[in-house]
Amino acid sequence: MNKGLIVAISGPSGVGKGTVTAAVESKLEGIRDVAHSISVTTRAPRGSEQDGVEYYFRSKEEFEELIEAGQIIEYDEYLGNYYGTPAGPLAKMAEDGKVVLLDITIEGSLALKEFFGDDAVTIFLAPPSMEELRRRLKGRNTETDDVIERRLTEAANEMKRSGEFEYILENHDVDETSEEILKIINKESR
Repeated sequence: MNKGLIVAISGPSGVGKGTVTAAVESKLEGIRDVAHSISVTTRAPRGSEQDGVEYYFRSKEEFEELIEAGQIIEYDEYLGNYYGTPAGPLAKMAEDGKVVLLDITIEGSLALKEFFGDDAVTIFLAPPSMEELRRRLKGRNTETDDVIERRLTEAANEMKRSGEFEYILENHDVDETSEEILKIINKESR
């Protein structure tokens, strides 16, 4: 049995992290057990959301206890609620031989690597060029030009941190990039 692996994929907004992650997951189906990381949050469940399915729902006090106990690897606060990555479920999935794919922030990827060591691998997805990134962001038709320019400025800053990752891949083509990630998973999970 191949060892489990936590695969943290980061990169600028618009680089295609979600699309590439979904492609990798699709290609792994039937080959490896793939698991999803479920975040912990202090916000209330919405609609039919269930604890342990969409999120682990905890009180603010419980979340802070998890932080204090070292059981939250990384977290953010957004609109007065905490959102974080729990250590226990990730460790269990890796121990069970699963590949856990995460589309996560740069800080989150680096925190996962520090916490899990060789059981985690960090991949930075870079755009082919800043002009291509601009084209992709504009193509979404979801943000104003001002927001796109701020995202591009942030992307330039994020690109400077790519050297902190074990692997850097330029996302020219989703299929090619997902194949490269599969090769990394096979290499790292032996």
